[in-house]
Amino acid sequence: MATRAPKPPATQAAFVLHHYDWSETSLVLDLFSREQGRLAVVAKGAKRPYSQLRSVLLPFLRLQVTLSKPSKMNEDGAAEVQSLRGAEWVGGQTLPSGAALFSGYYVNELLLKFLPRQDSQPELFDAYATLLPLLQSGEDAQGALRAFELRLLATCGLLPDLSVLATTQAPIDPERLYMITPESGVTVPTHDAPQLTGQALIQLQAALMHGSLPALRQACESAGPALKPLLRALLHYHLGHRPLRTRQVLLDVQKLLT
Repeated sequence: MATRAPKPPATQAAFVLHHYDWSETSLVLDLFSREQGRLAVVAKGAKRPYSQLRSVLLPFLRLQVTLSKPSKMNEDGAAEVQSLRGAEWVGGQTLPSGAALFSGYYVNELLLKFLPRQDSQPELFDAYATLLPLLQSGEDAQGALRAFELRLLATCGLLPDLSVLATTQAPIDPERLYMITPESGVTVPTHDAPQLTGQALIQLQAALMHGSLPALRQACESAGPALKPLLRALLHYHLGHRPLRTRQVLLDVQKLLT
């Protein structure tokens, strides 16, 4: 017999990842909540001119939301769609601009494509909440992005142990260069591809295991520019035939500017 999902809290912290029209006056929201993970929520009347929800149901704002009881349950006993009863901006991070806006939408798209619905991931939620103000301030934004990509891959079970060789499970040599293949893991380089030192990989794995976001950002910064294409290759492999739209938009904008 299927086990019913735990009863959701009366209010919970959440971010809007995406929304689209449901009717002339309402929206369907894709929320990322700390307690329940990614949720599909109907915001009835949110498009009306005098709705109090219009000014807060925006990406990148940390909200405290109140949801109704689900009107429908799937075969596993989990709620499929809920209605939004209330939402309040709790302050802090405001809407980013410029390059930070593109980066924010890129991260949102990663969450939409990689996370299943109603799978609570509080550590990833906290990593996302920490990332947004860093993108806005520009303070170590690239290191913060790489750290989030690593945390996302690890959370989804798509990141191998970075401290051992895939073929033998023997510890890697800190002084040697290695590559990461999506199919297996850390290997000795066999062709021209992004490579990292064993020391960098060991530091990344240690930071992931420790769970410290500042330590992970520092390890990403120390790894150098080779980490970005390496992680992008892993992400694109696991995305399969689902290309990232925000990434392509950014490339198109860069072409226009140059």
